[in-house]
Amino acid sequence: MNIKKSLDKITARERLWSLLGDLPPQREITSRKIFEEETKYYKLEKIILDLNGVEPVPAFFVKPKYPKGPFPAILYSHVHGGEYTKGKEELIEGWRSLQKPPYAEEFAKRGWAALAIDCWNFGERNSRAESALFKEMLWKGQVLWGMMVFDSIRALDYLCSREDVDSNRIGALGMSMGSALSWWVAALDERISVCVDICCLTDFQALMETNGLDKHGLYYYVPGLLKHFTTARINELIVPRRHLSLAGLKDPLTPVSGLDVIDEYLKKAYEREGAPDFWKLIREESGHEETPRMRSEILSLLEKAWGQST
Repeated sequence: MNIKKSLDKITARERLWSLLGDLPPQREITSRKIFEEETKYYKLEKIILDLNGVEPVPAFFVKPKYPKGPFPAILYSHVHGGEYTKGKEELIEGWRSLQKPPYAEEFAKRGWAALAIDCWNFGERNSRAESALFKEMLWKGQVLWGMMVFDSIRALDYLCSREDVDSNRIGALGMSMGSALSWWVAALDERISVCVDICCLTDFQALMETNGLDKHGLYYYVPGLLKHFTTARINELIVPRRHLSLAGLKDPLTPVSGLDVIDEYLKKAYEREGAPDFWKLIREESGHEETPRMRSEILSLLEKAWGQST
């Protein structure tokens, strides 16, 4: 990549950050281990992280029982689904629209670690209606989505700080809300070497054209975003790193016309960077769900990128 293109991406990332509202100041991340236990496939740690200085962030970290590492690792982002009492547990328990087994088991069997946090107002952080939280933050000059992205990138900071994690081999993966978090984090932070988004690569213009705005929750909307970015333009910031996107053709959250626009744009962007094989969009005759083929493609990509350590 030439210097001008590098500077253009830096400028674009700065602009994208600027749209995310008043964010907490950078601070030293502290962690407190609540417990550690060993299951059939992995070691599980429950951790309380201080990522934002506002409220503690409960997290699960899983890693293979053998060998010692450092391991490739995935920043795993959970779904929304209106299930506010659930969050990080998705990593170890799965979710109704994801294939089995849960990803913690899939990762550990291949020698990879993973970190999942409770997003704002989910899991142990669930304390009020999402609409009330959105409104309160808006009054304070904050954006709920911005605070979610901020926490995710600070979680990435924590992940990179661990001695048992290979900071050169970190991926972002999630479905639905977790999908959007994954491609936003990958766009904003080049430490993500592999991005996998499942069922939420939504073209903003196509969503409006199909009257689909209410298919996504309030958390998803960023004031002024469309004045500066399209979905494709945000995802261009991931180029030339590996990026696998998976979508259902019957999923109203990702209109097909929008998938066409993004796919065409990113194919050209990856070709210009000499990495045409590092972008792939898989489309299935399915709805808002992970299919067996999707799971197979995801694991195949990560194995190609990192290999299997066990």
